[in-house]
Amino acid sequence: MRALLLEKLYDWSKIPYQRFVKNNNAWNIKISTLLSYPKGTLGNGLGLFITKHNFELQDKLESHDVFHVLTETGITVPEEISMQFYLMGNGKRSLYLYAVVFLGLLLYPDYYKTFKNAYTKGNNALQFHQLEFLKMLHIPVKKIKTTFLIS
Repeated sequence: MRALLLEKLYDWSKIPYQRFVKNNNAWNIKISTLLSYPKGTLGNGLGLFITKHNFELQDKLESHDVFHVLTETGITVPEEISMQFYLMGNGKRSLYLYAVVFLGLLLYPDYYKTFKNAYTKGNNALQFHQLEFLKMLHIPVKKIKTTFLIS
């Protein structure tokens, strides 16, 4: 029930968030283009992630899926919340992030240790949440993770 509630809140808020809050440009890239990047690169990894989960790239929200690839975070609701804790530890600040973190703690208090561990991992990594990932699609994921101490 709690997962369904958060999923509905996400569905309800996604379009206004894309339209009125996100001020970056959409990448305008096809999944087939991502999959054509060499194996092991961020572009290919992103394409594989999107394909594996039957997702589509969402305009202006592409970096969210990059965070999944780099942090190797799953897509369940607790994992999504955990990734937001990771990003908060990494220095990302946004109203949306704070809302997810607050609701996550409220609805998933049994995951407190998981969330705390994710925050600590994000805090221990070098700040990467603000990078222009579109320009990094050709770089091997392993190199990005090593450079920014992403665990």
